[in-house]
Amino acid sequence: MKRFLYFILLLAGFSSIHSCKDMLDEDGNPLIDLNNNTGLNGPRALYREITDADTLAEYHYNGLAMTKVLTPGIEDRSVTDVMYSGDKVSKISYRGHLDGDKDGDPDIDSTSYTQLFTYGNSGKLESISENRETIIIDLTPTPPTVTIRKTKTLYKLTYSTTTDKLEKIVMQTGEEVPAVPFEYKNYSETTYTYTGDNVTKVLRNYGPMTGGSVFGAPVSKYSYEFSNYDDRISPFSLLPFAYKISRILSASETNDSESFILSPNSPKRMAITDLVPPVPTPTVFSTDYNYDVQTYMTKGFGVNYIYKPL
Repeated sequence: MKRFLYFILLLAGFSSIHSCKDMLDEDGNPLIDLNNNTGLNGPRALYREITDADTLAEYHYNGLAMTKVLTPGIEDRSVTDVMYSGDKVSKISYRGHLDGDKDGDPDIDSTSYTQLFTYGNSGKLESISENRETIIIDLTPTPPTVTIRKTKTLYKLTYSTTTDKLEKIVMQTGEEVPAVPFEYKNYSETTYTYTGDNVTKVLRNYGPMTGGSVFGAPVSKYSYEFSNYDDRISPFSLLPFAYKISRILSASETNDSESFILSPNSPKRMAITDLVPPVPTPTVFSTDYNYDVQTYMTKGFGVNYIYKPL
């Protein structure tokens, strides 16, 4: 259940406590005041996701392009750098501390990865290749031990021939071992269901691979359902699609709970279910939203969204 504690913390209803600094961007420009909810005229960008406890994400821009994301770390903020080829995300690099167990605190282990993005003739994102290094710290023995784990991962994306929407992501991953030929050892398959343009259900199965190419029977299965969507504007609609895919795939095995960020609107209810038990029991979360005068969502599931003018 530890993976669900993060959401429980969010749903506890953090109050909004902001300093003067919270109301300014990195250049000192005023941001939307969440208290009077006046909104913003003209082009905008998502700048911060915050609670009274922490800043969950801070987005930085070069002109119209989102180029850097700061997220919680141990001593310093974790950093995601986003690079482009033309108007498309071509590379994402990360260094810092992930919250792999979803308990709301960054892991002591440090992680760095580089992802390269490949697009098809239609301009759609078709694959992501990732090289990752994790420095694993075990505090149990005296003195503590440090292990370096390196992995390679390939994600392949396919789209519906009828709706053109993202239909499936297939992941293959394996660990790099010195003096041993590399093989993919594990896989996952993720399928997406929609109502209109909004993601309403995500199924992800995980299992082992044999011979580097044969998918075995899945050993873990998760379902994520999103419902009661509003008809307003999601803050995540302002972020690049490739970054949102990277965010969902990169943090933890259960980060598909964030798949609603692919939707133009926001769900008021989500249910997360481990499908392996004989009688699966969903864990359900619900919220109401606040909006500004331009109908952009400003608060939901205990998180405040702050925008800045572009």
